[in-house]
Amino acid sequence: MSPQLPPVAPAVTAELVAALSPRLRKRLDSGITKLADRPVVRDGAVVRIAVDDDTDLELHAPDGAVRGTDAVRCGCLLAPDCLHRAAAASLAPVAKDINSPAGPDDPATEEDAAQAPETASPEQRAAVRAVQLATSAVLEAGTDGAGAVLQAELLRAAHTARLAGLHRAAATAVSVVTALRAARAADPAYHLTDLVAGLCDVLSVAHRLPGASGGELTALRGTARQPYRPDGSLRLYGLFSEPVLTASGYAGAVTWTADAEGRLYQVSDVAPGGAGRAVGAADRAVRIGDTALTHRELARAGLAVSGATVSPTGRLGAGTGVRAVRAPGAGWQEEPVARLWAEPVSDQIARALAGGRDLLFLDVILTGTATEAAGDCLLADCAGVPLRLTAAHDDPALPHRDNLRLLSAARGARLRVVARLTPAPHPRAQLLAAEHPSRADTRLDIGLDRLQGADVPTPAAAPSGSVPVPVPAPVSASDEAPIHLLRRRVHQAVSGGRPVLALPGDTRADVRHLRRSGLATAAELLTDLHSAAADRAHDVFGRLRPTDPDRFARAWLAAAHYTSELDRALCLAAWTS
Repeated sequence: MSPQLPPVAPAVTAELVAALSPRLRKRLDSGITKLADRPVVRDGAVVRIAVDDDTDLELHAPDGAVRGTDAVRCGCLLAPDCLHRAAAASLAPVAKDINSPAGPDDPATEEDAAQAPETASPEQRAAVRAVQLATSAVLEAGTDGAGAVLQAELLRAAHTARLAGLHRAAATAVSVVTALRAARAADPAYHLTDLVAGLCDVLSVAHRLPGASGGELTALRGTARQPYRPDGSLRLYGLFSEPVLTASGYAGAVTWTADAEGRLYQVSDVAPGGAGRAVGAADRAVRIGDTALTHRELARAGLAVSGATVSPTGRLGAGTGVRAVRAPGAGWQEEPVARLWAEPVSDQIARALAGGRDLLFLDVILTGTATEAAGDCLLADCAGVPLRLTAAHDDPALPHRDNLRLLSAARGARLRVVARLTPAPHPRAQLLAAEHPSRADTRLDIGLDRLQGADVPTPAAAPSGSVPVPVPAPVSASDEAPIHLLRRRVHQAVSGGRPVLALPGDTRADVRHLRRSGLATAAELLTDLHSAAADRAHDVFGRLRPTDPDRFARAWLAAAHYTSELDRALCLAAWTS
């Protein structure tokens, strides 16, 4: 996916692909590949792609995004019925709605619940059914088979859902398309777990919404935008900054702050762009009030805000009535910031797994490194709990991996860190920021600051009287619940589609292993998933009937939901045992 192209509205891509003849639809994916290698030039609000030496294709984005099919213009002889317009729209990032939909984690208010209809309307049930069918088709094909045509069908269903007021389904369906494109383009920002979570949420909403009512229906419908509500005057203390780099073509930085009560607030600067924008965003002035503070400076200073507006997730608004001036900050060892690290780890984990903030404030001792498929991670002791600290981003333009590599030489060093919880059967989190407790000038934003060899903390700098901490013994695979046997099949289905699970094979050994481990439900779900994948009945003439994507999608959803919930339970047990 080219970060140089402007985002294109979902309905535009869907309409352009639908207008193609069956012959051109078959050539769409190859057309996208060819177009991706062509030169791109930006001229103000117009982006031109050189289709060949004599033909240009233009995308007009006056507000930063392409909002209509007439804004995609091609100069070839077959235009406007050519392949190039649909290929360009399918290659570009998916534009967010002008009123950004709230995601599944945005809580519905009591007022929203009171105004919610008793049941979903016929229009909403029809729209969510269209999303369900399009998502099931994507799951049936897997990332390898879910090309531009299937993506366009899901975008069309997402657009219909948004018009019907189903903002959560629409937003998550668009995120699924974005993840599919990233997977097919081998984008470093792509993570299979994100696509699995997106598919699971879309199918779950589609399954539950027709019979929902009241507050549950409100939560499943979502809201058209995050409401910013007045929050008076705030005295904030900078904590750290992190880069934002998404597979959907957005980049920037977010700076996290806290008030005197420990509530977290974010100052965000995210816009269309690539890794270069993520790297440079830290040195741009924050978009709030008249302050000249950059994100990097705010992370170590403070902010006094009047007329503040705040979203339900803690994001600060930047409206015309907001005033902000620089104020003194507070170190991580000083109040009121230090109270974030004083909260028991078990309470932090429980809140994160219950849908609250997923940031963890931890005191750790580095104990070594471990090699994983995704790269090396740091091993640490966190109050007796063996913890794995991983990189939040793999893009080489960001310093996450390099910083973790240098920190691996600091075995025995004590660090105060901020990390983002990764639900897993063992304690695991993404390292976001770190500071050596004895040196307040060593605070490091892992994704923005490049650590030098001379900056690496050493065990010698630890407080006097400390004793070496032994490396925690690795958890034996035989000691872990073998839920990976089911999770692997869930992930294989997303990558390779139903045919991968329909291949001949004996799953009885895995089923027996799950049952012996007390996971009888997992064993039944694994059996049903393979059965649904291989279910190909014959008609009276002996011909194979078409597969039932609904049955396979239901079986997959049940398995995915079960593994997710069990992972949460095992995660909580691992951190608190």
